[in-house]
Amino acid sequence: MSAERNAFSCDTFVVLPPLTDSNFCIFGKNSDRPENEVQEVIFVSDEHTSDNKDYVQCTHIQVPQISKTYRCVLSKPAWCWGAEMGANEHGVCIGNEAVFSKVPYETRENALTGLDIVRLSLERSKTAKSAVELIGELVEKYGQGGVCFNASDNFTFGYDNSFLVVDNEEAWSVETCNHVWVAKQIKGIQKK
Repeated sequence: MSAERNAFSCDTFVVLPPLTDSNFCIFGKNSDRPENEVQEVIFVSDEHTSDNKDYVQCTHIQVPQISKTYRCVLSKPAWCWGAEMGANEHGVCIGNEAVFSKVPYETRENALTGLDIVRLSLERSKTAKSAVELIGELVEKYGQGGVCFNASDNFTFGYDNSFLVVDNEEAWSVETCNHVWVAKQIKGIQKK
């Protein structure tokens, strides 16, 4: 990778009732992943198919599996376990954006990526609020670390994450940096 970093622009937005004609929540996200990276759209069942029922292998680390997970549709880079965005069977939607904080990322140990946090939260949450609480727990316990790109893309850096978490009742903005997080409930319209 050259010394010049490519421009990235990853955005999510939400419009909540009563500001929508349909009285439904509208959630959207674009992706700024590398241009040649394959982005899969997959369905994840609530069945645990891993040989190891006690742990789930995320992109860089394992975390304990739980007894009940929820079905979801994810948009994810083909090379990693996590997802950039998705929705689960309970109507929870989550999208992430890269955050380049002042806390050095390059010296961190492998941990969860923001993409892992999106998938874990969708698989384990019935509401936006419970997803926000789980994001906070995951960030506090495991932190964020590890390369966030496929090695063949010639990107060797990682990043902290911001999340937009939405269901039909409410929406939240969650900002993270390594093991620290903060959340704010959104009213009306929010673009990140």
